[in-house]
Amino acid sequence: MAATKHTRLYIIGAGFAGQTLAKEIKTKAIFGELAAFLDDDPEKIGKKIEGAPVLGPIKDAANLLRMNPADEAIIAIPSASQEYLTELYKIVKDAGFANIRILPGISQIIEGDAHLIQTRSIDPQDLLGRTPVAVNLKESLAYLRGKRVLVTGAGGSIGSELCRQLLSGGAERLYLFGHGENSIYQIDRELRLLQEEGIGEKAVIVPIIGDVKDDNYMDYIIGRLKADVIFHTAAYKHVPMTEENPVAAIDNNVFGTYNLITAAQKYGAKRFVLVTTDKAVEPVSLYGVSKYLCEQLTLNAAQSQSNIENVMAVRFGNVLGSRGSIMPILQKQIEKGGPVTITHPEMRRWFMTIPEACSLVLKAGGVGENGNLYLLDMGEPLLIRDMAEQMIRFYGFEPGEDIKIEYIGLRKGERLDEDLWAADETPKETPYPKILKIEKKESPRLDMDALLQELKPICRFDKNMNGQYRDVSLLRNVLKKAVPSLIISKESYGY
Repeated sequence: MAATKHTRLYIIGAGFAGQTLAKEIKTKAIFGELAAFLDDDPEKIGKKIEGAPVLGPIKDAANLLRMNPADEAIIAIPSASQEYLTELYKIVKDAGFANIRILPGISQIIEGDAHLIQTRSIDPQDLLGRTPVAVNLKESLAYLRGKRVLVTGAGGSIGSELCRQLLSGGAERLYLFGHGENSIYQIDRELRLLQEEGIGEKAVIVPIIGDVKDDNYMDYIIGRLKADVIFHTAAYKHVPMTEENPVAAIDNNVFGTYNLITAAQKYGAKRFVLVTTDKAVEPVSLYGVSKYLCEQLTLNAAQSQSNIENVMAVRFGNVLGSRGSIMPILQKQIEKGGPVTITHPEMRRWFMTIPEACSLVLKAGGVGENGNLYLLDMGEPLLIRDMAEQMIRFYGFEPGEDIKIEYIGLRKGERLDEDLWAADETPKETPYPKILKIEKKESPRLDMDALLQELKPICRFDKNMNGQYRDVSLLRNVLKKAVPSLIISKESYGY
């Protein structure tokens, strides 16, 4: 956090979240001095809370700040809509605050105390898209109480947020599984710090470095951990990168999922939840095909003689601000003065925030039934062009004048629009807000066992079939035969 003991702070919002932050600031003076609250409630304006005056209305922030100077503002209104938050940000920014922080995570804040450690600098993802749905985490995570929970890809954008929210679930153990030592170290340290600050419950956190591609290790570790619930988020997921490394993508995503499901079946996990993507819908890219095959593996496991009681998949579109996604790329381009590059003026994508997506995945994991594919309601798609222009303005520039926008054309594996369901799929409402169930028409099922046999000597060295090892052309042809929607461009290559 940017604040120091000399920092004068305004808290925007004198409700219980703001008051909780004020108490913490008083007990931890190292974080600064609370100068005042800003609020619109006439019943609060003019009074003092925790020794600080409540000033208002918020729209007069500029005048109020001149009379009672401060350095930093913390927006502490967890119930604020996206539209209201955008309005608040403009008021506070125009008032001249040097730093603006926000208390995010409405679902967690509604159910418990707010903490300074949860605040962060406001960024464009807080102001884009629709207002996230509020999920009662403690209620929706009740099925995890006393359980051993494993998250693969725990150091990634989705995996790490799942872990943060899982702190509120009352799990006995939380296994952080990933192949990147540094990312697992980072989320391990973050979760322990959150626990120290009183956030969540006292689950035993266990960091585990491992690779889902290693079938022997996966059999060993799943047998050893005896996880009751598995959330599988680990995947290579960048479309252009997987187009250039197709064998690695299939090996990691498909065989990794197969290894994990096989071990989970053998050792009797109670629930298995695959996180999947809209790019798996009638896929045209290697990444999309790999996730489509992961969906098939997962749903097939539900129909087999399995020891897993509930196997399901949860599909959604893009998330705002994930590592390597469009928002961090645009931010870097803006920070260096442009140009901002966009593939096509009509490209659009479905977006939701990472915390909302994870809350809904966790909810679906508890209410979902065996063998089902669920879809998160993504709202309306956003034009990437509009997103870029909003981000440019967020940083105080004017699109086309201060920061140029250039269109560079679609990259390999990309398409203008993504669909959330295929032609033979129909989304149906469930009793749970923003969670849809996909019903699929009866159609010939893909023979995954036969396909894996064809793919294995390409991904794994077999001395009796060494001519097939890493043969990218063969890989693409095998996949094209199994998934005809895959597009193989003339200049396709890879390793």
